[in-house]
Amino acid sequence: MKTSSVLAFFLYIAILFVIGFASKKRNQTSRDFILGSRKMSFWLTALAAHASDMSSWIFMAYPAVIFALGLSQAWTAIGLTVFMFLNWQFVAPKLRTMTESYESLTLSSFFESRFSDTTGLIRVVTVIASMIFYTIYISGGLVALGLLTETLFGLSYITGITLGILIIIPYLFIGGYITLAWTDFFQGLFLLSVIVFVPLYAYFHLGGSEVIVNAIQAKQDFEGFIPDFSFKTLFSILFLTCGWGLGYFGQPHIVTKFMGIKNVNEMPKSKWVGITWQAISLSAATLVGIVAIAFYSKTGIENNQLIFIEMALQLFTPFVATFILCAILGATITCMDSQILVLASNLSEDFYKRILRKEASSKELLVVSRISILIVALISFSIACSTSSTIFSLVSFAWFGLGASFGPLVLFSLYSKRANRIGAWGGLISGTLVAIFWPLINKNFAFEVPSIIPGFIISSFTIWALSSITQYKNDPNIVGYTK
Repeated sequence: MKTSSVLAFFLYIAILFVIGFASKKRNQTSRDFILGSRKMSFWLTALAAHASDMSSWIFMAYPAVIFALGLSQAWTAIGLTVFMFLNWQFVAPKLRTMTESYESLTLSSFFESRFSDTTGLIRVVTVIASMIFYTIYISGGLVALGLLTETLFGLSYITGITLGILIIIPYLFIGGYITLAWTDFFQGLFLLSVIVFVPLYAYFHLGGSEVIVNAIQAKQDFEGFIPDFSFKTLFSILFLTCGWGLGYFGQPHIVTKFMGIKNVNEMPKSKWVGITWQAISLSAATLVGIVAIAFYSKTGIENNQLIFIEMALQLFTPFVATFILCAILGATITCMDSQILVLASNLSEDFYKRILRKEASSKELLVVSRISILIVALISFSIACSTSSTIFSLVSFAWFGLGASFGPLVLFSLYSKRANRIGAWGGLISGTLVAIFWPLINKNFAFEVPSIIPGFIISSFTIWALSSITQYKNDPNIVGYTK
C-alpha cells in the first residue's frame, strides 16, 4: 500500500466531509433532512438527480459489458438518455407541483394522498418493495467499494465494504437531503471530468484510432452497433433501450430530487443541464469499454469490472490514479446515500409516523430516520458479504424491480383521473411480484427479457383494469369516481 495512494484517498474523503459539515446547519428538521424544504436551485437539482443515478455502474459495470459484448450494448446508454429526458419533461414538473399541493415528503405519502388511501396499504407495500430492491441496489454499491479498495490498497474484500459502511453512515448522520445535493453537485462535476479525461488520455497513449480499430477487428466476439437485422437482435436492442430507460419513471432516489427544486419554472434549465451531463458521461463511459479492448489486447484482464481501475493505475502515478479513482468511491457513496435516505424516509415517515406514532414530532422523526439508516446499511452489508453476483446483475435486478413497482403508478398518479386506490394497490403489488419472480420464468425463454418489460406492462394493465372495474358512483374516497 503506497503512502501517496492513502493520502489521495483521505484527501478526497476530507473534501466530502467538509461539504457535509458546511451544510449540516441546514438540516434541523425532518423536512430539511428528507427534502431540503424544497429550496434547491436548478443546478443542484440537475446534478443531484443525475449524479445520484450513475454510481459505480458508469465506471465498472457498463464499460465492462461494452468491453465484453461490444458496441451493441451502447443501446443501453441511448435508452437511458432518451427516457431520462422524458422523465424531466413529463414527470418532474407535475410531480414537484402535486407533491407540494399534497404536502408530501415521500413518494409513498404522495400516492396515499393522491388516491385517498386511508388503509395505509399503499405505504406498507411501498416500504416493502423499497426494502427489497434498495437493499439489493445498495449491496451492489458495496460490492464495488470492496473491489475498489481491494485493488487500490490490497485490502480484503470484506475490509473494503466495511470501510465503505464506516464512511457512508457517519456522512448521512452529518447531513441529509441538502448535504447530498451539494455533494452530488461536486461529485457530478468531478465524475464528468474523470470519465472524459481517462479514456481520452488512454486513446492518445495507445496511438490513436488505428490501434483501437485493429484490436477490435482482432476480437472475434465484438458486436457492432447493430450486429444484424435478425428478429432476436432487433428485440434485444429494443429490450436494452426500453428495459433500462423505462426504469427512470420508478426510481424514488431520482424522482424525489425533482421534488426539492425551489422554483418549478426553472425545471427546463435543470433538464438541459442534466441531460447534457448524462449524454457526455455515458458517451465517455462507452469509450472506456472500447479503448479497453486495445489497452488489454496483449495482457488481458481477469475481472472485466476492473478495466477502468486498472487503466488508471497503469497510466498515472499512484497519487493521481488514486485521486482519479476516488470518483468511483464518491459516485458510489453518493448513490448509496441517496438510496439509503429514501429508505430511511420511508421507514420514518411512512411506517413509524403513519403506523406507530402519528403524533411524532419532527425532531423525533429525525432521530428515527438516522436509526433507519443504520438498519438499512447493516442489511445491505450482510447481502454484500454473502453474494458472489456481479455489480451489473445486482444493479439491474434492483433497477428493473423499482421501475416495475413504482413507474406505472407514478405516471397514472400524474396523468390519469380515473385511477383509484384499488388500482394503485394492484399495480404496486403486481409490479413488485413480477419483478421478483420473472428471472425464474425467463430461464425458459430463448433470449433474456428484462423483468421491467413484463412488470411495467402488467402493473399498468392492473391499475387500469381494477380502476375501471371499481369506479363507484357514490364513493368520494375513490379518486376518479363518477357522479
